[in-house]
Amino acid sequence: MQAGLDHSGRAGLKSFIVNNTKLLAPPLVPEISLHLAAESLPIWQKTEEELGEMNVPPPYWAFAWAGGQAMARYLFDNASVCEGQAVLDLGSGSGISAIAAAKTGATCVLAADVDPLACAAVDLNAEVNDILVSTTMDDLLSGGPRDEGVIIVGDLFYERELAERVLAFLDAAKSNGSRVLIGDPQRSYFPRNRFEKLAEYQVPVTRELEDAEIKKTAVWQV
Repeated sequence: MQAGLDHSGRAGLKSFIVNNTKLLAPPLVPEISLHLAAESLPIWQKTEEELGEMNVPPPYWAFAWAGGQAMARYLFDNASVCEGQAVLDLGSGSGISAIAAAKTGATCVLAADVDPLACAAVDLNAEVNDILVSTTMDDLLSGGPRDEGVIIVGDLFYERELAERVLAFLDAAKSNGSRVLIGDPQRSYFPRNRFEKLAEYQVPVTRELEDAEIKKTAVWQV
């Protein structure tokens, strides 16, 4: 369920996603199917044309990033993490981590992403995987502490300002009693000395988006 767009708006975004992606299983998480794009530039250009806007957000939702794949793999391999818990997936993108949380026994899952196309993609991907995930386009980083039992984050430390806001949010969530897990290949603004490494994976990715075909990625705990 998606807040922030009316039914016709959601339908239009979903139609765009279906027409410009393929259903694929991410290499590290074959348990999940996602609407994914083959290349970044064509879908970015088509997004601008479809929305009639320039400078739209990059189509992060159209790819299974290393951090999200690692997080989803960790949740499948450690199913007790989300079992019986309310889960928040922050910066959800395609929803890969949110879907893994739902499949491993979370009582409810909220996928948060400020990009309306991402929320539409989560809706579609949840439906394909026969699970229920709620979505929100609210900027949760501007709010107070959340009451979810588990908060999961993938690949959100790529810009300085965003990284600082995410870290403040996660610190507040941890103080409020939430368990906080991060999937990240130690991108530019990842605070290396703040987290405990729980697991490490060799994640197949595309060189069009990354600097290698295999990205060493870890799941971390605040």
